[in-house]
Amino acid sequence: MRVVEIEDGKGPAEALRIAQRPDPLPGQGEIRIQVRASGINRPDVLQRQGLYPPPPDAPDILGLEVAGVVEQVGEGVTRWRPGDRVCALLGGGGYAELAVVDARHVLPVPDGIDFATAACLPETVFTVFANVFEAGNLQPGQTLLVHGATSGIGVTAIQMARALGARVIATSRSARKAEAASALGAHISLDASTEDFGSRLDATGGADVILDMVGAAYAELNQSALRPGGRWVVIGTQSGALAQIDLLKLMMKRGVLTGSTLRRRSNDEKARLAAAIENHVWSWVASGQICPPIDAKFPLGQAGLAHLRLEAGEHIGKIVLTT
Repeated sequence: MRVVEIEDGKGPAEALRIAQRPDPLPGQGEIRIQVRASGINRPDVLQRQGLYPPPPDAPDILGLEVAGVVEQVGEGVTRWRPGDRVCALLGGGGYAELAVVDARHVLPVPDGIDFATAACLPETVFTVFANVFEAGNLQPGQTLLVHGATSGIGVTAIQMARALGARVIATSRSARKAEAASALGAHISLDASTEDFGSRLDATGGADVILDMVGAAYAELNQSALRPGGRWVVIGTQSGALAQIDLLKLMMKRGVLTGSTLRRRSNDEKARLAAAIENHVWSWVASGQICPPIDAKFPLGQAGLAHLRLEAGEHIGKIVLTT
């Protein structure tokens, strides 16, 4: 099969190249997917740079989510059959023509949804569900504050919160992106590059849940914006990991500060999340309420260009590789 490899194990986007690898075989409880599309995510860039090594049991090939057709099923798999249209959360291996995955981490692609769109769903939907719906316990009528609102996770968070019946405050770093977040359903959309950003955020009335992928630079803003009893969930540290926290302010607000990563969770935990998502969220996907916009598509052989697009930071929504 064709795969994307990183020349010398790590490097710039230009280090991504096409190579040949043996076709992987599904083991007990696994399926093999003929990949039609793969989602590009920021952890892929970090892994390429040597900053985010894969777990010991994961392939060294980049790619955390795919969509395609079931080609082969391993022993013990009863739900899936060859020919089924599916998308899946992976520990790695998505930048390839074939991918093997735990059958419990696979979800059906609803009728009417193409493979490129389906490939945008697993990493982002799992992340938002685990952090906003579970750790953040967002409820209908509450307010979610999303930083990085036009990223793949950001646009999905807006749509999922809207489907739940929550109010959404979105922040992004340009007027163009703020307009895009509004078009996606954010009730309030703020341009974080303006001088009055902090005061405008204060004027929104704050949030019950904050989804933060920015990190240190927004720590003071988040402490101010958090409502009493609010939950501040950190899933990224793009501006740095070391932040100054006013613990007294957090105590006075009875606030909760938490965070998580997805990739290193156990297979059983990912299976639990998949089942919960299919139960509570997948009907929103089927109805079109959750449909992350695709910023750009690149063929597998242009993975380097796809990474450059992501690193430039001008994208709105997801970037996808097609095979």
